Amino acid sequence: MRGRQGGPRKPAVRSARRRSRELALQGLYQWLVSREDSGAIEAHISEDPEFARADREHFQALLHGVVRAIDELHAAIEPHIDRRIDELSPVEHATLLLGAFELARHPEIPYRVVINEAVEVAKTFGGTDGFKYVNGVLDRVAARLRPVEAPPRR
Repeated sequence: MRGRQGGPRKPAVRSARRRSRELALQGLYQWLVSREDSGAIEAHISEDPEFARADREHFQALLHGVVRAIDELHAAIEPHIDRRIDELSPVEHATLLLGAFELARHPEIPYRVVINEAVEVAKTFGGTDGFKYVNGVLDRVAARLRPVEAPPRR
């Protein structure tokens, strides 16, 4: 593949936080589909070679935090989606849950970073234009959860 300047494109370097989000997304996908215990899901995911390069603490906070706060997160997301929650693809659903959780419970992470990371994860794992949907929904969720930092757009 060629980059913008015509030279070979360097592979994207993913941070430990990005890896933790990607692995948490995979775990949440599994949880949404099977409702398996999140501890068992964590044990399975921790065997992945990528896990060694992930931020373990952030992964655990995301996976277990989303599962514990599922009702609160659905309440934050539902007013901003155009269909019922159970009609979302599992990838979009899990990505929206991760983003809403970080917006609600991790104020130290700027809202733009939360949304950008969710979009990048959606690009990696989701359908062709799923990232656009995730971006729009999380933008509105951010305006509600962080009104000072992310004022509503006109």
